[in-house]
Amino acid sequence: MNKNIYVTQPLLPKLEDFQIQLEEIWESKQLTNAGCKHNLLEQELQKHLKVPNVSLFNNGTIALLTALKALDLPYGSEVITTPFTFAATPHCISWNGLNPVFCDIEPNTMCIDANKIESLITEKTSAILAVHVYGFPCDVKKIQEIADKYNLKVIYDGAHVFSTEIDGVGIGNFGDITMFSFHATKLFNTIEGGCLTYKDESLVKKIYNLRNFGIQSEELVEEVGINGKMNEIQASVGLLNLNLYKEEQEKRKTLREFYDSELSKIKGIRIPKMPKNTSDSYQYYPIIIEEDYPLTRNELYDKLKKENIFARKYFYPLCSDYECYKNLPSSCVENLSVANKYKNRVLTLPFYGDLEEEFRVKIIKLIKINCL
Repeated sequence: MNKNIYVTQPLLPKLEDFQIQLEEIWESKQLTNAGCKHNLLEQELQKHLKVPNVSLFNNGTIALLTALKALDLPYGSEVITTPFTFAATPHCISWNGLNPVFCDIEPNTMCIDANKIESLITEKTSAILAVHVYGFPCDVKKIQEIADKYNLKVIYDGAHVFSTEIDGVGIGNFGDITMFSFHATKLFNTIEGGCLTYKDESLVKKIYNLRNFGIQSEELVEEVGINGKMNEIQASVGLLNLNLYKEEQEKRKTLREFYDSELSKIKGIRIPKMPKNTSDSYQYYPIIIEEDYPLTRNELYDKLKKENIFARKYFYPLCSDYECYKNLPSSCVENLSVANKYKNRVLTLPFYGDLEEEFRVKIIKLIKINCL
């Protein structure tokens, strides 16, 4: 039976190391509610992400929901975001009673085009929710300038940029709040999980309250909160994986160098480039299928799939194509011309450290042999 090769593979600690963590949890009798493992992981993440504050969550979506809630954005106001992202991004806006406004993307990083944000700002705009796509950073400087000019909040979806730095500054320091996802598909994972990073000390207590139902004490509930707590088992996986992700990055760096070297020789395949002042998280490896490549993106995707190689069409469809958003004024094709082009051009290849040599070579051969 042929082995299936997926776009990524979860980073897992040794079972014997995890067993030790479990024994400690069993001994403590505390499985959740900010236990020792949870608190230690928050402290360690502050160091690894180079940020002043970290609040852990049970998943990235709940973290992003809470980030928007914590900033007290006016109900019914507009949040400018990108359609080129996972569904959770606009869904979190909508679940908070806010209205997503889609902005086009720029063609190299496929992040939100900061030069097109200002034209979408109205008297109803309260925030910008930008996404660092594939590990490429948004134009954080330009976005902050716009936010300062119009008194807007800035939230970053940093699901793809764990450990990324811009000029040596941890990417979780930009904007008002950044969300990181620790889903099993991410470079660093806690099976499910996520966190918020932020500089404003006044948000520490507010986010803690929102994450824990708004409960202050046994007899006092201050506000409408949610259950966003990370449990001790998730936190234990995270503590162990903090010792492993840098080695995984090095392995992926070697794989990226192999892909870059081989794919750069193939006409019609474009490799997006990381800005020089930015460290690479090595989360995904996207390629752009240009018009002069003999196959369409979908044809290449199907060709790989027939060989049990499951690349991904990230992000197709666009969020603006979803039934729940397609009728928004900002979802029109004319407003999102670049995003609508790239949704049919991008393919993310299998990208993880333990991808065997035979499959690395096979993937390149399949892309080089330009026929169905």
